[in-house]
Amino acid sequence: MSRAVPTVAILALPNVIPLDLSIPAHVLGTQDGYDVSVCTEDLTGLKRADIVVVPGYENPERPPAEEYLDALSEAHDRGARMVAICTGTFALAATGLLDGRDATTHWKYLDSLRELHPLVKVHENRLFVEDGNLLTSAGAGAGIDACLHLIRADFGVVAAHEAGKDVVASPARDGAQPQYVDVLSPVRADLSPIRGWVMAHLGDAITVDVLAERSHLGRRTFIRHFERETGLSPMRWVMLQRILSARRLLETSDWSVDRIAAATGFGTGSNFRSVFRREVGTTPTAYRKVNSPNNDG
Repeated sequence: MSRAVPTVAILALPNVIPLDLSIPAHVLGTQDGYDVSVCTEDLTGLKRADIVVVPGYENPERPPAEEYLDALSEAHDRGARMVAICTGTFALAATGLLDGRDATTHWKYLDSLRELHPLVKVHENRLFVEDGNLLTSAGAGAGIDACLHLIRADFGVVAAHEAGKDVVASPARDGAQPQYVDVLSPVRADLSPIRGWVMAHLGDAITVDVLAERSHLGRRTFIRHFERETGLSPMRWVMLQRILSARRLLETSDWSVDRIAAATGFGTGSNFRSVFRREVGTTPTAYRKVNSPNNDG
């Protein structure tokens, strides 16, 4: 028995921003396994969608018409995942769905979002924020990240990697990364070589001191430069790379959990299972059953 095909409805509100509309239409529309449609005045598609995407639109301080807000609320109430790109967050906020929830939007509109919707927990300078079945993202580029996040959640790391290659984007930018960097990085702050070294040595014992020494920087200077470049602490970044590598191995190999744990730097299978459940929300074995290409349902 094959898995059900998730249906995706992209709601093009009046004055929709064309780029914000085209991003989910392309990234999700070309992904095998999604049934994607675009809705305008006819909101029938929202009534059956598993995922509803709201692209950004002009003048977000003006709430959309009631029929749109009602359709979004009804979709959420029956269990659809809700995704907002850029100012699309304002439409979700206008329904009240974001009250008391974590969210973000394009940095230019953060103050307006706070002022108009004070009950929303607004996060600054984040690519995207996920709170349960609500996913909000920043400007257009972050919309790609949000779409790849959906693909990674539904179809695995390999599928997200292929989709990322198609749009020439990183397939695994963490939502906590900043939308922008407000200072210029010093010349010596280019740490891409050390990140490449980490990817080739994920199974090794890696510490901040090891990374700083290999980068010929003091510990505090290294941490500051690394966070400036990636938006993440060094060890958080390393852990996320280990999780992504482990997910890829679970999807594409028949290696045992213990072998994957050793190869990706988690040490024991027990530690790997604990961290994997915390970060991914399921066990390695359950993840493999759902995402292995040999899985039939």
